[in-house]
Amino acid sequence: MKFKPTNLETVLNKQRSKSVTEKELLSEINEIFKNVDEQDQKVLKRTASSSNKHSSNNFNIDALETNRIYHIDDIKKICVSYRLRFLDSHLFKADLPYKAIQNIKDLEKTHETLLSGFKIMAPSKLFKLANADDPLLFAPIGNGYYYLIHKWGNDLSPFRKIKMWPLINLENFIFTAFIISLLVTYLLPQGFFMNKENAGLESFILFIFMFKWILGVALYYGFAKGKNFNSAIWTSRYYNA
Repeated sequence: MKFKPTNLETVLNKQRSKSVTEKELLSEINEIFKNVDEQDQKVLKRTASSSNKHSSNNFNIDALETNRIYHIDDIKKICVSYRLRFLDSHLFKADLPYKAIQNIKDLEKTHETLLSGFKIMAPSKLFKLANADDPLLFAPIGNGYYYLIHKWGNDLSPFRKIKMWPLINLENFIFTAFIISLLVTYLLPQGFFMNKENAGLESFILFIFMFKWILGVALYYGFAKGKNFNSAIWTSRYYNA
């Protein structure tokens, strides 16, 4: 006598049919998804209305991952170096990924609290800024510390820090203009305006002219566009900053 091998799926289906009908099962599943969707909507609503008035959350200190805790000073340095903004999550114009929402719910369950005061670190183009490449979602712990909830999107260009270095502050800006002026002066042929006996004087005059011209044009362009230095805009809600 030959016995048929046991199909676990078939056995499982038979067992399920004894305890619940297909209609009841679908009803229960729909209710689960409905509850999950309602929870997601509540989380999204809180991130969409997050503001500065929430400066801390009631985290369970024993359940925190220390590698996800950052002080505001560290956040500021990164924002200034890479020309990023650190603003309330309600100003973020892109959709939060589902993983971020899930992480918020998991944290709330673990810490038995409702999180608020969400902040996002991202390039300014990803925010709804008032007109006067990878976001990070934070929640405030208190005393200047923030907890990283989720990171998504693509990594920043490895050249972004170098590209934004001249815009960190006025000193960097002037130094960059100085170096560019030196390079341009060096590339110009000597004796173009004066004889070779006065080449040194010619180079000096050209350098002064180039420095003033490059600095003037750059500053004019910056003021015309309403731009400002990284150290002044990392928490600014205004586009023209």
